[in-house]
Amino acid sequence: MARYTDASCRLCRKEKMKLFLKGDRCYSVKCAIDRRGTAPGQHGTKRTKSSEYGLQLREKQKAKRIYGVLEKQFSKYFDLAEKQQGVTGENLLRILESRLDNVVYRMGFASSRKEARQLVLHGHFLVNGKKVNIPSFLTKESMVITVKDASKKSPKFKILAEALSGRIIPKWLDVDAENMTGKVVLLPSRDDIDLEIKDNLIVEYYSK
Repeated sequence: MARYTDASCRLCRKEKMKLFLKGDRCYSVKCAIDRRGTAPGQHGTKRTKSSEYGLQLREKQKAKRIYGVLEKQFSKYFDLAEKQQGVTGENLLRILESRLDNVVYRMGFASSRKEARQLVLHGHFLVNGKKVNIPSFLTKESMVITVKDASKKSPKFKILAEALSGRIIPKWLDVDAENMTGKVVLLPSRDDIDLEIKDNLIVEYYSK
């Protein structure tokens, strides 16, 4: 399966903002944006004025990078969002938020979306009692995500369980920290998605 394998911090520097791709490191003094906020490459310090198309492209790239999705799959999500009732941009973000790897991250069962993707691939989670190891699996209302009993005993998940008490969980999710179980109460509205993404620019990009 294709995935991005280069340095994650380069993506944050390219977008000139924190995309929170490396978990706790993004909140520490080691964060690349805090240490070196310029874009990567020898011309990173050069000031450029973006065109209308450039702004739309950057917004699409930002969303892709936050959720760890490549171009082909992102385009498919947009097509799906267009077919749904409601506002296309909001539908797109709702689809991205409902990915299993993102839900696992939002529930606090991983420190970053990248780590969540890896943990899902390794089969550490059950969805409604059945093992699902596909990060792009789209969750729905009332679905229950549980850490496998065998995985709960691992040092990794013990650390995550201890950190859950201080984690802010979105209101569209319900988490039982003691049993390492979470439920999708409902799919998020636009107001529930706390990301600096101008979804209207993404819609304009694909409308050309």
